[in-house]
Order: sequence, then structure tokens, then C-alpha cells
Amino acid sequence: MKQEKNISRPKKVIRREGIGALRLSVIIPTKNEEKLLARCLQEITPELKKEYTIELIVSDGGSSDATIGIAAAFADKIAVHEEKDGKQTIAEGRNRGAALATGDVLVFLNADSFIHKPKEFFERVRRRFLLDPSLLALAVKVEVDPAERKFSDVLFHGFFNFYVRIINRLGVGLGRGECQIVRRKAFTALKGYDASLPAGEDFEFYKRLKSYGKVRFDGKLLVYESPRRYRKYGYIRVYKDWTANALSVLFTNHAACEEWEEVR
Repeated sequence: MKQEKNISRPKKVIRREGIGALRLSVIIPTKNEEKLLARCLQEITPELKKEYTIELIVSDGGSSDATIGIAAAFADKIAVHEEKDGKQTIAEGRNRGAALATGDVLVFLNADSFIHKPKEFFERVRRRFLLDPSLLALAVKVEVDPAERKFSDVLFHGFFNFYVRIINRLGVGLGRGECQIVRRKAFTALKGYDASLPAGEDFEFYKRLKSYGKVRFDGKLLVYESPRRYRKYGYIRVYKDWTANALSVLFTNHAACEEWEEVR
């Protein structure tokens, strides 16, 4: 492992050698994620990495638990935040991971999330970006992990996935931070996420992406997330916090909160 510290119509057919020309970098920001990280990483098997030309990058924000050791068992590259002058925002973590990436498409995935049917997921991502050179980014469907799902989770995520779909159709770029997929050239041109934002950075980034080019919601791409934040605070408070940060970023370019609290 290499470690670094700065660390209907007929379907179009794509020949395997053409597909292989597009490389993927999966970037996972972490901070004290020993409980859930292994599940997230082990879904991306060596066989998948080889078949779909995937590199797996973990970008750690200064974990004090076993996160780095777990990452070392799976990741191809690890970026470690070692500065002692302050905490690393998740935006900084994503940017630091992206700086190590060599893929044509960057898949940002949260450490408390995992991909539903990874083989089909990566096949579809690769196909969409190859068939549409003008496509800059994809937003995906997000649901709660089926093993922990409650009726309230079904209601909220059903509503929110519909909301994300409609907002993108109306021409406003929006993608859940649990998984954001972007062409690396666009990411580089826009200088990545705004590292000064402790929250709302996912909304702000997709807003800029949309002004730069094509962003689409793909309901066939599904990611499951942990419900840990909803269980601690409830959906009303979480949605209120999301909305406050999004509106603050939209109108003032600053997040409403000074720090996005860890829930582990």
C-alpha cells in the first residue's frame, strides 16, 4: 500500500477496452470512524478495484482511535491531517484526498455510508460519464441502512430524494454529501470544496458545479447511510440544521454553524 501524508431505444454498447479508459478514485474522509469504516471499505473489493480501475483513498482528519489502522488494511493511499493548529473540516479532508487522486472521476463517499450493489454502481457511473462527456457530476439516492431502518427513515428519505431530484431538474445543482460524484477536471477547475465551511460545503460545491456545467440526479445509484445522527437529534433538528446551513451558504457564503458536531 502506498501511503502519503499530505496527505424505447436499444442500449448503447461500450466495449470493455473503452470502459477501462476511465479511472475512478473513491475518496473517503474520516475522523474517529473505527466503528463503521471497515464495512464501508470492504465493499470495494480487490476484484472490483481491478475490474473498474478504482483506487481507494482515505483522508483522515486526525483520528485518535483505530481508524488509520483499519484504513491501512484496505486503502491504496492515505492522507493524514497532522497540523496541530486546528481541526480539519470535511471539505479539507475531501480536498486533501482529491489531491492524491489519479482518477478521471472522483467518488466522494462518507465513512458511515456504503454502496448498494457496488458492481452495478461503478458500472453505471463509468457508463454515464463515458457516454456523456458534458456530464460534470452526479447526485445519488440516499437511504438509511436497511438493518437499522425505521418507518420515519422511509418517509424522510423518500421525501428528500424526491426533493433532490426535482431541484436538479429545475436547474439548481444539489447532491447529498453522503456520496458526490464529480469529473476530476471540473473539480480541479473549481478548486474543489470550500475548505472554510464546517457544514454546507456539499451544497455550496454543487451550486458552483451547476453554474459550470451539467449536474444530474441518478436514482439508480443508491448509497445507504448510518442513521446515527437522526437517532441522536431527530429528523426535525437535522433538517433544520441542513436548511440553516444551506441558506446561510447561499446568501452569505458562510455556514450557519461554527462546527459540525461529530456523532460516533
